[in-house]
Amino acid sequence: MPKAGIHPTWYPEAKVICNGEVVATIGSTHPEINVDVWSGNHPFYTGTQKIIDTEGRVERFLRKYGMFDENAAVENQV
Repeated sequence: MPKAGIHPTWYPEAKVICNGEVVATIGSTHPEINVDVWSGNHPFYTGTQKIIDTEGRVERFLRKYGMFDENAAVENQV
C-alpha cells in the first residue's frame, strides 16, 4: 500500500475532453483533462497533413548531397 497522505488522488476513469466532447477515458491524477489536439483530429494521424516547401529547402538539400533528380523536378512542375 502507498504511504498515506503523500500521494495525489488517483482517478481511474478520468475523462479526456476535446472541443467539449469526451474522446477518451484514462487513469490520471486529475478528474478531467482538456486538450486542444488528440490523435483523432491531428493532421498526422488523420492523413490530411501536407508538407509545404515554400522556400525550396528540400530541393536545396537534395542538390547539396547529390540526390536531386532534374527530370523528376520538371515532371512534378508540369
